[in-house]
Amino acid sequence: MIYYKDEELVIRNMEEPDAQIFFDEYTAQGWHPEVEYYLMRMKEQAEGKCVALTAVYQGHPAGSVYVYLTAHEGPFKGKYYPEIVDFSVLKKYQRKGIGNRLMDIAEQIAKQYADTVCLGVGLCDAYGSAQRMYVKRGYIPDGTGVWYQGKPCIQYETVCTIDDDLILFLSKELNN
Repeated sequence: MIYYKDEELVIRNMEEPDAQIFFDEYTAQGWHPEVEYYLMRMKEQAEGKCVALTAVYQGHPAGSVYVYLTAHEGPFKGKYYPEIVDFSVLKKYQRKGIGNRLMDIAEQIAKQYADTVCLGVGLCDAYGSAQRMYVKRGYIPDGTGVWYQGKPCIQYETVCTIDDDLILFLSKELNN
């Protein structure tokens, strides 16, 4: 399904060939992805758990995001809010408006299910661009503080590893 299309950008459901392309591109960026990760997201889409989106810029997969129909972790679990998961745009395609358009579509999909959408964002500098974008788009912290490996951090607790599991949860009201 195509959700958005203009002369340079198409946002559509993720397709199986995207998995290998994202694997190759993210590996070239120094990340450590697994093809199975993308295949799992597409399987969950087929099961009706999420919508897996790919942004295609000038014919090349450039980014992706997943909209889960209900949050599956953190403070929003069990509240029936859609959750935006693993938003990403390849470095060579950043600063072209692709990320904002991808988020526009993700929020439109979320709005079909609830008036609030949530997400978690990593706290290390690798997530700096996403952190700034979420704030500019109106996302606010949920008030439960920082979470690590699926649990809220306790004040004065030591978190030894700053990795992808150190997260701040945010939400946004989806107004008409």
